[in-house]
Amino acid sequence: MSNYYLILASMGVMAVIVFIVLFFLNAGYGYLSTSQWGPKINNKLAWVLMECPAFFFMLYYTLDFAFRGADTGNDRLVLYIMAGLFLLHYFQRSFIFPLLMRGKGSMPIAVMLMGMVFNTLNAYLIGGWLYSQAPSGMYTMDWLTNPVFIAGCIIFFTGMFINLQSDHIIRHLRKPGDTKHYIPKQGLYKYVTSANYFGEFTEWVGFAILTWSPAGLLFAIWTFANLAPRAKNLTKKYEQEFGDEYKELHKKNMIPFIW
Repeated sequence: MSNYYLILASMGVMAVIVFIVLFFLNAGYGYLSTSQWGPKINNKLAWVLMECPAFFFMLYYTLDFAFRGADTGNDRLVLYIMAGLFLLHYFQRSFIFPLLMRGKGSMPIAVMLMGMVFNTLNAYLIGGWLYSQAPSGMYTMDWLTNPVFIAGCIIFFTGMFINLQSDHIIRHLRKPGDTKHYIPKQGLYKYVTSANYFGEFTEWVGFAILTWSPAGLLFAIWTFANLAPRAKNLTKKYEQEFGDEYKELHKKNMIPFIW
């Protein structure tokens, strides 16, 4: 087994472990922030440092592929479009999202470092699939009119819209200087505690479909494994703080009408 598929398989096993562990251990940042994770740094800086490895490593793989002139039997434009969707998400997440954040929150350095490691490995797996591991001839120009690619793109951009809209709602719950907590009720927050997480999960399900790749599937699984337990813990946190006011909203944790 090549190193690529060994890392892919290992990451799959880790996703299951992380999914189980996070139901019992809160990742202490944001609304679930605690002091149990050790030293913290500025939240905006932490988000930039945590997310940017995914952007820069994918950019590196793309430029390296472009300048090497390697022939993988796949159309370059198709590969660049799929890598571009990945880069689009992580450009927003690395350099725009942190600038829009309000308040003076902090993130544990340990959480940030774990995020950096994951994002680096994930970019390696996605970039490795697109530029070296994908079967020869899989991604020809015909792929752009394949129903799988079209459906995946629709799901991807739907998830991106939900994610961006949900982040906007959360940012504007408070007026400047206000430190109180409020219950988000707009958009998909009418139905779930963590609409932003649902949006992100939907994005990567779409990406897994449009690339039809094991690396894309693994990323979607990891997204759920990481965010679903946190969504459940956020629901508990809201119920503890707001009591019956929150319970009577009958929200699901992350997936509308399902869970």
